[in-house]
Amino acid sequence: MTGLTAEVVVDGCAPQTPALAPNGRLLCYVLAPISRTGNHLDTELWLADTDGAVAPRRATADTATESRPLWSTDSEMLFFLSDHADRGTPQLHRLTTASGAVTTVTSWRTGVIDHLPLSDPHLVALLAEDEPTEQDVLRDRDRDDAIVVGESEPRARLRMLDLRTGRVSTPGVFGDRHVVELCQRPDGGPLAVLTWASADNDHGLRSNQLHLFDPTTGAAENLGPVAADAHSLTWWPGEDGWHLGYIALTPPGLQAGTAVFDLAVDSRVLRNRTAGLSMCPTQLCQTGAAPLVVFADGLNTTLARLDPADLTTLSHHPGRLDNVTTASGNEIAAITGTRYQPPNVHIGPPTGPLRRITNTRPDLDGIALGTQQPLAYRAADGLDLDGLLVLPVGRTEGPFPLVTIVHGGPYDRYADRCQLFWFPSAQWLAAAGYAVFLPNPRGGQGHGHQFAASVAGRVGQQEWTDILTGVDLLIARGIADPDRLGIAGWSHGGFMSAWAIGQTGRFRAALVGAGVVDWGMLAATGENGQFEAALGGSTGWSGIGPHPHDAVSPISFASHIRTPVLILHGAEDTNVPLGQAVYLHRALRHFDVEHEFVIYPREGHSIRERNHQLDVLRRTRAWFDRWLRP
Repeated sequence: MTGLTAEVVVDGCAPQTPALAPNGRLLCYVLAPISRTGNHLDTELWLADTDGAVAPRRATADTATESRPLWSTDSEMLFFLSDHADRGTPQLHRLTTASGAVTTVTSWRTGVIDHLPLSDPHLVALLAEDEPTEQDVLRDRDRDDAIVVGESEPRARLRMLDLRTGRVSTPGVFGDRHVVELCQRPDGGPLAVLTWASADNDHGLRSNQLHLFDPTTGAAENLGPVAADAHSLTWWPGEDGWHLGYIALTPPGLQAGTAVFDLAVDSRVLRNRTAGLSMCPTQLCQTGAAPLVVFADGLNTTLARLDPADLTTLSHHPGRLDNVTTASGNEIAAITGTRYQPPNVHIGPPTGPLRRITNTRPDLDGIALGTQQPLAYRAADGLDLDGLLVLPVGRTEGPFPLVTIVHGGPYDRYADRCQLFWFPSAQWLAAAGYAVFLPNPRGGQGHGHQFAASVAGRVGQQEWTDILTGVDLLIARGIADPDRLGIAGWSHGGFMSAWAIGQTGRFRAALVGAGVVDWGMLAATGENGQFEAALGGSTGWSGIGPHPHDAVSPISFASHIRTPVLILHGAEDTNVPLGQAVYLHRALRHFDVEHEFVIYPREGHSIRERNHQLDVLRRTRAWFDRWLRP
């Protein structure tokens, strides 16, 4: 057995977005590095035979960001995006499977955002922003480029590419709306098109509309608004005609569990097909008949079929099942792993079992990991909760120094999968001798709508006591040393870490990564403003304060903090802007609290550059070693 190093964590690659060919014989996937060393993330397309007779092989030889592999209906061509000619500007490419030849198909000056090969073999639908006009070029040259918000903002528009001529046309439909998703009816009929009022997340995600577009006639029809954060469009036939499904937040709140919505296109009857379930749908997968539904189900995943009257459970899978794809519904491909193996491409029938066809992290073979076990317990009010416990590598008898790492979202979850990542993660700390608690408090995914919606306007309340109850349980079981407790988290987990140390002095060290400290400021400046307002309970324009969000903002309790704090934040974060970290830093400096504030240049909400990821890992361990070691 060899030891785990920071380099091993960040220097690996992970498979993404598998795509099964319609004939079921070939599968394409993207292989992406975990970290980036330059200005661009160099990804690769790989092909695998589904029968496993031949080892996976690389499909292209370019240095580029390659993404979105999709097959033609006859399985003879693979379309994908690549920016090898002009880095940062992806164009549509086509790989002919018989010869292996790759052709650049588009030269759209703003690049192609997404694409969909249609049943007509000569047509591909594209999503792309408008090309710059001559006036735009002149204004850019002369720096006469004042931005008037709401005017001439970039929009992804539907384009139609004729492969016979190479001509790209722009249908005059959907007005000035931003197109985000396309899905063609399996019989070659119209496209379902999802649009937003603008590309701004704060507004766009709340202003969804669904349309039909006929690629033959160019006719369009508006089916009306849909629930917030709609995605995963899917068609299927029923006795009453065609149905169109999607996943969206359960109305009316913006902090809610997701649901599968079923629209009978002819009658316009809309149904919530997952109301009352204790699971949360994460993906719809089109089959040509009844679609497949992937559910976050506690710590694990359930795969079901959406039959006309009910859901039929097909299989259960440990941990997560991501990026499920199928050609006919008889076989699926997906990204999944185990407690001690990172995610890989797996393939098999929807009823299971699935077999692994890739091994993208052989560098982890032989590295000892901490024992990981599910944890079930009850909250103070009797609510059933779950989480994970990871013990120090090679040890079972406590008590140990314990670090609690809270997940982000809050609409996310810990699944029973390998917990090894560039951000503060259980196996990274377990390798240094720590026990790690990964709680799934209320507000998260995997336990139904009400579980998720219960924190709206009440963040930091019951979800905090849910976490503390779990910590106390581990102390009572002799696993955690009550005098050596730490807490950490990124994003909403960073909020919970900042919140915790303003409520109690029990933690000897804390890490706040890209964390929220003022909900009113986040609603005003974050890219998901109204969604954040739903969590915080109010905005600054709600009237003269104090406001409800003040009572749930960690900054309001900064005078109570005595715990040493490590603050980590990306300089270009638009999700949780850097001002949140600056605010906490200034408050801690004002109250003379021991802390360290680290800003990562060029980084957004996630840290992508290799040296920065290495710094996060090493600095995390060093911080907890400083305060939790004897």
